[in-house]
Amino acid sequence: MSLRILHILDHSIPLHSGYTFRTLSILREQRKLGWQTFHLTTPKHVGCTVAEEDVDGLHFYRTIGAASAERRVPGLGELTLMRQVETRLLEVAEAVKPDILHAHSPVLNAIPALRAGKRLGLPVAYEVRAFWEDAAVDHGSTTEGSLRYCLTRRLETHALKRADQVFTICEGLRSDIVARGVAGEKVTIIPNAVDVETFAVGGQPDEALKARLGLAGATVVGFIGSFYAYEGLDLLIEALPGILARQPDVRVLLVGGGPQEAVLKEQIARLGLCEKVVVPGRVPHAEVQRYYDLIDVLVYARHSMRLTDLVTPLKPLEAMAQGRLLVASDVGGHRELIRHGETGILFKAGSAVALTDAVSRLLNERDEWVAFRAAGRRFVETERNWTASVERYRNAYARLLAPGRGR
Repeated sequence: MSLRILHILDHSIPLHSGYTFRTLSILREQRKLGWQTFHLTTPKHVGCTVAEEDVDGLHFYRTIGAASAERRVPGLGELTLMRQVETRLLEVAEAVKPDILHAHSPVLNAIPALRAGKRLGLPVAYEVRAFWEDAAVDHGSTTEGSLRYCLTRRLETHALKRADQVFTICEGLRSDIVARGVAGEKVTIIPNAVDVETFAVGGQPDEALKARLGLAGATVVGFIGSFYAYEGLDLLIEALPGILARQPDVRVLLVGGGPQEAVLKEQIARLGLCEKVVVPGRVPHAEVQRYYDLIDVLVYARHSMRLTDLVTPLKPLEAMAQGRLLVASDVGGHRELIRHGETGILFKAGSAVALTDAVSRLLNERDEWVAFRAAGRRFVETERNWTASVERYRNAYARLLAPGRGR
């Protein structure tokens, strides 16, 4: 009989985020293994007004959250959301009869799953992609060590200890989970990866697009993604005068948008770099590849904080899958992915001087570009593909369903 897994998700496609793309890859690979997957999202899947819908061949059950005055009171809004998710989860579980409840970050999904699992007698897996308390620090809604931070951390630890199985995305998070008193043998890493077949090695730049952006004849250093503070785009702008002193033909291309966009534009103007930095805004998903092809060196300058030291990002893997050249800060999440001097260049996080040196080194060693590109592509083909990552669920799920292992 085919394994039946009910995934409890914060949000999903058709919304676009690293969260939804990882989820989509996991679901597709699990189905290739012959498992039946079912999918429930929380009220945080914004813009949805239907109880069920099909997206890209997958059926999603939605939780339509009712408006509540409690949402405006710290803590009560989260309790209301968890009650709504638990009620909907019990309904869906009755309909689909799962063997396993698999809750994905944040902990607001894990708590309802644990409560429902206890009522239904089902094993519960909790997959941690980032800690809720650290994400709140990055969003600016709390500070590390605050009362809210400590309470949230206790809730996270509570869920981790009570889950029957814990999954996480990297060694940094696994080490932190085990340090909280969770048995190491119950924590399995499902690494971030890429679907290699969907990524072609980068093509030639579209010279017409390059000229339209004012980049004709330039060496382009860039970033494509969301403009969050932790991404370190401010450090790249700070380093640019030093890079220009060594490589006058360099221009910076920042494609995307987000909370830091206005701050970055103000910094660019203050440093007199408006003619050296191009910020075209967000571009349609179908156009992203054309912009990647304009960039000679991608920069991932993440600042050092718990979130970036513990969590491995997807973007460097996607860059390597396309045979791109990349420079990245030496935060823990990058060190797990990038082999310095082989698949990319690492520099000391937070140092504009170190970033300047790293970019200049790569631009001066063009005879090594072919080797860098080939090594990055080989790394994702052999070690960081979704088929290999999702295969790691097999033994963990089997342990959950072993005879006599009941909750």
